[in-house]
Amino acid sequence: MDRMDDLDAALARLADAPLPPRLATLHADVFARIAAQPPVRAGLGWGAGAVIVALIMGIAGAVIPMGGASASLAPLGADPWLAPSTLLAGAP
Repeated sequence: MDRMDDLDAALARLADAPLPPRLATLHADVFARIAAQPPVRAGLGWGAGAVIVALIMGIAGAVIPMGGASASLAPLGADPWLAPSTLLAGAP
């Protein structure tokens, strides 16, 4: 007898075994434990603090003048004259 036959026999025995009576009340027990836990209080402390910090940062970023913006001809960092299209332009 090989391992697969042993596994098949074990699974067949498990399928034929009666269910434990505790499984009949499992759902009710789980829901009763969930209902017995105190509700979690969602305070305003961290949420309100995050909103205030975000507002201050946004206002400060809009009010404080920064240096002039300069646009680059190579927005992705590579020089445009090294692009394959320009390198192959003179090829036959």
